Amino acid sequence: MIALYTDRLVIRTIQQNDWSNVLAINSDQTVLTHIRPVTSTADIESTFKQRLEPWSYDSGEWLTLIIETIQDKTFVGLTGFYKESEAMNRAEVGYLISPNQQGLGYGTESLKEVIDWGIHEFNIQKFIGYCAVDNIGSAQVMRKCGFIQEGLLRQNHQIGDRQIDEYLFGLLQSDIRI
Repeated sequence: MIALYTDRLVIRTIQQNDWSNVLAINSDQTVLTHIRPVTSTADIESTFKQRLEPWSYDSGEWLTLIIETIQDKTFVGLTGFYKESEAMNRAEVGYLISPNQQGLGYGTESLKEVIDWGIHEFNIQKFIGYCAVDNIGSAQVMRKCGFIQEGLLRQNHQIGDRQIDEYLFGLLQSDIRI
């Protein structure tokens, strides 16, 4: 079981009793506006069950971790990464933060901890992240974590019938100041 700690947060392996929070955040259109359309409960449940299975870095699957406060175990959101390139030892990061927990620094705090863990556990050389150009909050999280905007990918992602321009952010292991 993975359990990472910051001053305010626990970032841990997803468990069966997290279902209601995972369903809620994956059903919230305000959270998913810049990411994807809301899918059916059955689809969310299928993905949830897959995430309950033991994870390995080489699996090609997303590591999905629960973010919650240390103080009172309040659900904050989800974070994680997956091995995007074997040859380059590159991982793509992702996170979803509940609307009532946004703007409190939890996204940045949790992502920094996950990156640190990924470097120490798997020697990840580069982290990348994508975000819609109008997802200002997500871009700020990545910048605060030291990511550099490496490009603008025009019409790179589709959400429903909308073509979305995305920023590509990158963070090299050598960029991190310890």
